[in-house]
Amino acid sequence: MTTLTAARTLPRAGAYWTAAAVAAVALWTSAAPSTAYPLYGAAWHLTPAVTTAIFAVYPAALVVVLLVFGDLADHLGRRTTILLGVGAMLAGTLLFAVAPSVAWVFAGRVLMGVGVGLALSPASAAVAELSRPGRERAAGSVVTASTALGLALATLVGGALIQYAAFPLHLDFWVLAVVLVGVGVSAWFLPRHTRAEDVARWRPRAIHIAPGLGGVYVVSALAVSTAYMFGAVFLSLGADVAEELIHTRNVLVVGAVLALMSVLIGVTAVATRGVAPRRTVAAGSVTVLVAFALLLASASEQSLPLFLVTTVVAGSAYALLFSGGLGLVSRHAPAHHRAGTISAVYLVAYVLQGATAIALGLVATSDGLSRALLVGAVGAGVVAIATFAASVRDHRNAPALATE
Repeated sequence: MTTLTAARTLPRAGAYWTAAAVAAVALWTSAAPSTAYPLYGAAWHLTPAVTTAIFAVYPAALVVVLLVFGDLADHLGRRTTILLGVGAMLAGTLLFAVAPSVAWVFAGRVLMGVGVGLALSPASAAVAELSRPGRERAAGSVVTASTALGLALATLVGGALIQYAAFPLHLDFWVLAVVLVGVGVSAWFLPRHTRAEDVARWRPRAIHIAPGLGGVYVVSALAVSTAYMFGAVFLSLGADVAEELIHTRNVLVVGAVLALMSVLIGVTAVATRGVAPRRTVAAGSVTVLVAFALLLASASEQSLPLFLVTTVVAGSAYALLFSGGLGLVSRHAPAHHRAGTISAVYLVAYVLQGATAIALGLVATSDGLSRALLVGAVGAGVVAIATFAASVRDHRNAPALATE
């Protein structure tokens, strides 16, 4: 892609880290309302069905955006699409910051889904494209670490402000809004793309995978989906397990325990950035099964030390799957289809994550936490086994890429 040399743009390193910051703030935006949901329920006397619906509209909006606008960044450019996404995230966050009723929260959550759907894929693609020559393999690890940082900030900043600061329903979102403005200003100076012919050719269309990329796409989509499904199980039910084991309702304490997983995601992603993506996918598929076994055991035995070990293993498993899957598709997708292909990977992952979260909520309500954990472990475990099998099969069918 050509860039305007006359326009003011960030140097390569600055643009690289700005793209990574967009990925981080996208996940911060995604997770920011999670710590506030109980407060909304208490303040506005919401039923569980309403609070579940607030959660559900986010992935619904995001999936629609990925379906319709998944390849928009391949036509309008990374910068323009990222700015549109950051703008939508900011609008949604501001609605949360001033929300006088649940209707504003619903609207804000939809805008957040639109914003993350628009910004995350081009940011992921830009990290790969702005990497130094020979370091493209590390792009998946950098995006993984960035998103882990965003999740950690959501739980820690949100937990601290809700537990100890004034205006618990609003202040957290004002802080996030300031961060979004800062990232948006930096994104304004990303390289500008001038392919007018691509803009003219864009139109809403079905997800398209470049010829010859089917095997890579399947492995990548399964790997990221397994990570997201595990995240749905751990984050939706892990807080309840943590509260039972720590015997506290302190939002910051519970958030800090869950943030340990995000820390391990970042550490593992950085530590394995030089490992071939297919190897990290295979290792992650096995590790996530161990994490599920530990999670079930910690809940059954009511063991806090075992739960902390679970959190460490869970972070490592998530990082291996997500960074491996994203690194694989970022490395092999052609540049002019990269953002669209990454969007297609995220699309499958978010659909399965949303379905997992809804199913867990229904099972937990009807049959209890233990049964929900078991159902989640079995469902995501099956996908993890399929991921391992697909990675091995694709490795054998693509010997030329074995040393990637």
